[in-house]
Amino acid sequence: MGATLSNRISTRYGGDGLPDNTIRCRFDGVAGQSFGAFLASGVTMHLTGAANDYIGKGLSGGRVIVETPPNAAYEADENVLIGNVALYGATQGEMYVNGVAGERFAVRNSGVKGVVEGVGDHGCEYMTGGVVAVLGETGKNFAAGMSGGVAYVYDPDDEFAAKTNTGMVSLSDSLEESDRRMLKRLVENHAAYTDSDRAAWMLDAWNDVLEDFVKVMPDAYAEVIAERARDDVRQDLPSAATATADAVEGDAVVQTSDD
Repeated sequence: MGATLSNRISTRYGGDGLPDNTIRCRFDGVAGQSFGAFLASGVTMHLTGAANDYIGKGLSGGRVIVETPPNAAYEADENVLIGNVALYGATQGEMYVNGVAGERFAVRNSGVKGVVEGVGDHGCEYMTGGVVAVLGETGKNFAAGMSGGVAYVYDPDDEFAAKTNTGMVSLSDSLEESDRRMLKRLVENHAAYTDSDRAAWMLDAWNDVLEDFVKVMPDAYAEVIAERARDDVRQDLPSAATATADAVEGDAVVQTSDD
């Protein structure tokens, strides 16, 4: 879902796509594999429900939002909302997931900025760029082969270090001003786009919550940005959220299941 539309956009307008939020599509239900694949700049896909594997595969500038249904009988930050291998090979854009992701979230991500409320094993595996904020628990082997970009993980119980593959990264609970700006913008956007209770709670107690985030920085990438600050992804904040989870006039609404 999204690949054919993105092909039409890139064919007509080129790789730069369209201005942000030119096309907004809302979906309700359960999406199959590769929801939002190769989504071009200017397209926002907002799903209230759940999605299978490969969501946001090859994301190319678009925005993917997945929101837990407001009448769900479970807590969003305790429920797996999207499948495995989200953002595989993604290059640009944003993703906000109001729930937990399966395994290999952001594998081979090279430029997308994303927020998720928990991930399974092998999060940020082979990631080469972009920014990921995890507002909850992770599985094992986080950051295996991660050579670029930055990740932030909420770790109030000091359990994250034991789950991290530190072969190519270093962990720090000391956040620079650029980290603080990036992380707050991501959490603010997540709250606005998904109506996340967890994000809202974090923002209400931001100064205290911030102390429990751990930064994951690839060693080689740290050396690069120390010499060339222009390559520091933290200097490129995502735009502040301009739309809420509520539908606005002009949105296309699609039912993705019979529920």
